[in-house]
Amino acid sequence: MNPLFIVFNMVARLLSFFLLFSSLLSYSQRSTKELIDSLNTIDDHEKKAELCLKIAGKLKDSDWNRAVKYVELAEAEAKKATNSDEILALVYTISGNIYDSKDVLDITLQFYLKAYEIYKANNNIQEISKIENNLAVIYAKSNNEAKALRYFLNVYHYQKSKKEPDKLLKILNNIGTIYLGKNVDSSLYYFHKADYIVKKLKNNNLTGYVYTNLARAYALKKDKKNADIYFAKAFSLINTPVDNSLKVFIHGSFSQYKLEDKNFDAAIVNAKQALEFSKENVFSFSGLRLNKLLYRAYLEKQDYKNAVFYFQKYNIISDSINIEQKAVNLERIRLEQDYKVRNQIRSFEEEKKRFRYYVAGLIMLVGILALIILLIRYRNKNIKNQLEKEKLKTKQQELKQSLEAKNMVLIGKAMSEIHRTDNINEILTDLKKIRLQTVNKEMQNAIDIVLKRLQKDLNIDIWKEFEISFEQVHKSFFDKLAVDYPSLTPKERRLCALLYLDLTTKEICQITGQSLIAIENARTRLRKKFDLTNEKINLSTYLNTFKLD
Repeated sequence: MNPLFIVFNMVARLLSFFLLFSSLLSYSQRSTKELIDSLNTIDDHEKKAELCLKIAGKLKDSDWNRAVKYVELAEAEAKKATNSDEILALVYTISGNIYDSKDVLDITLQFYLKAYEIYKANNNIQEISKIENNLAVIYAKSNNEAKALRYFLNVYHYQKSKKEPDKLLKILNNIGTIYLGKNVDSSLYYFHKADYIVKKLKNNNLTGYVYTNLARAYALKKDKKNADIYFAKAFSLINTPVDNSLKVFIHGSFSQYKLEDKNFDAAIVNAKQALEFSKENVFSFSGLRLNKLLYRAYLEKQDYKNAVFYFQKYNIISDSINIEQKAVNLERIRLEQDYKVRNQIRSFEEEKKRFRYYVAGLIMLVGILALIILLIRYRNKNIKNQLEKEKLKTKQQELKQSLEAKNMVLIGKAMSEIHRTDNINEILTDLKKIRLQTVNKEMQNAIDIVLKRLQKDLNIDIWKEFEISFEQVHKSFFDKLAVDYPSLTPKERRLCALLYLDLTTKEICQITGQSLIAIENARTRLRKKFDLTNEKINLSTYLNTFKLD
């Protein structure tokens, strides 16, 4: 084929494409205008975000700058939505798709990873799997096979639990293809899994890809027998209703296989057949690869005329692809720079807002400091009066403490006398019992003398004296106690008074001469009479809550 004819054909195709694009653009602009008009009538932030994404999707090929603005507006609206996480993740996903359509892979990855983090935080397994598939594809495009493989394997494990064999098959095929260049055994493992699934689907297109991939893998292992078997299975599908792209893939792969096997005639026939099926898309990587195969095959056959012909075609396609690739790369760089500039502008605007907040905060801080200074001055005016009041209060406290100390001494003495009186009463009781049991008159007379002497020393009004002394410090305590709890015994009243004074069980034991167990039992009986079921409420605390007149 004449190279000039190829160039002319390419120009004609570009012209027809431009006319078609112009008509589509006219229709797209009309529908986009309607969407923009409807945007102004919506108040719901979530719906606004979704509509902004639709507008951005329509504008991405005709007006990129406006498309980006609507992507940014969608993000802003999503952050205001009630269910902000889910809608924000959707915004990031679609934004990634938009940048992916422009082949701006770094920015695409940024958006996908943002969505991925949100879905992971919300444990949305289904959406996580979708994003992981997108990430795997982008990493594969970026030639980062390790990360692509990691995400494809994650999606594979997820898809195994779902009844979606077509999706699982595609994942297995992708994993096998990635392994093809680095670990042929692993590649075969996943291709065979795909083969097992594809038999159930009865989809000739998918089956053809699986068989061809298995043949390619076996060819790399130098297993000619199995390579021929699977190529034969793939070729058996050529005459069935399958896509031309599959026919190109089968013939092209088989041509490569035969070239490596030094069967140059078979390599040439299949490469030409592949070119025939891809004649509508000559200026592609597939066309480039097929022309290179033909050039190499003719060169090996020493048919230099045909070798030169296909080498020239290879160069024309290569130059065309390189020009297109350079244009794409320039566009990618422009879009990346545009994204960075927009981010810098956004950061600058956020910094301005933060600066305003800082200024407002500083003004507020100065105002607070001025207020504090005024308060300090006001406080200093009253500090002398407060000091005088404190001095007076201190003197009153000292007098009160002195009075309480004296009363405590008095109470201690009274309690000691009570203890002594109780002991004498116990001795008198014991002696009276002994006297009744004694028959000897002389012994009885002796006991009577002792009883009289003890009774002389007995102060029967000692508890009355204690109550009087106690009342001097704590007015009306016993009156209040008698009114609220009339069933209390004198000993219980006495224990209440000691507890009211915040004496410990040990101190009460020392004063009354009773054992710890006896005092604890007495406290338990008091709690029951006071109906104190809450163990956290202390008896002393409860008694001190009495509001005395």
